[in-house]
Amino acid sequence: MKTRTMNHDWIATARTLSEALPYMQRYAGSVVVVKFGGNAMGDETAMAEFARDIVLMRQVGINPIVVHGGGPMINEMLTKLGITSDFVRGKRVTDKATVEVVEMVLTGLVNKRIVQAIMDEGGRAVGLSGKDDDLMVCEADDPDLGFVGRPVEINPQVLRDLFKAGIIPVVAPVATGMQPNETFNVNGDTAAGAIAGALKADRLLLLTDVSGVKDSSGEVVTAMTPEEVREMTAGGIIAGGMIPKTETALKAIEDGVRAVVILDGRVSNACLLELFTEHGAGSLIRPIQ
Repeated sequence: MKTRTMNHDWIATARTLSEALPYMQRYAGSVVVVKFGGNAMGDETAMAEFARDIVLMRQVGINPIVVHGGGPMINEMLTKLGITSDFVRGKRVTDKATVEVVEMVLTGLVNKRIVQAIMDEGGRAVGLSGKDDDLMVCEADDPDLGFVGRPVEINPQVLRDLFKAGIIPVVAPVATGMQPNETFNVNGDTAAGAIAGALKADRLLLLTDVSGVKDSSGEVVTAMTPEEVREMTAGGIIAGGMIPKTETALKAIEDGVRAVVILDGRVSNACLLELFTEHGAGSLIRPIQ
């Protein structure tokens, strides 16, 4: 005869699943765009955990899209190939040689690594770039920067087709241009925001290496409106590398995204904490409900 002693961890797991049910129901059928980047991309354990979270999201009826960056991998490859970069106002000038390396690294090495991680966790994923089916068409963001693109047209039908097939799209932020044979490198946050806006996503999750937007005392602001973001930026409270992320958030909301969350991708199960718990994670930006 077998006997079993109830383990407190099992009980806690069952309780957690039960408490998450209303949130799972609330997000069922919705689109959630996740920008994945930062240190987690280079850590196998963190990558596997992220992939598991994405697979779980799909399993409970969410339509997740992963948009990724890959700056450190690009830098490493440029160094190996002896390609030097110039910078204008702190941004890399992307010439023809550099954009070819960017496309190779993002659409090849990085994209397929994420796809494989999702597949390893039992999910179905397809890797693509903004070039595929003209998903993302760009024009030059700044002539001084070369082939750095600003999205001007998003054609998301290929993403909807993948949703219908139960497949998770993994998108590399490389795009086509308005002219034949043009290739543009697009900032990962910008690409994620543009795709989220085109799909009127329920959530855009921007995973970063910081805990969120902080106030003047250094505390994370858990919820704010677009108006409050603009006030904090004008007052110098939001500054530096956080400005492009909040600008992406504001543009996405203007384009119809219900809410944007800036959160720490280094935290275990960050996406699940945000979507399936009462208090969420990071900084939630949305209009007054």
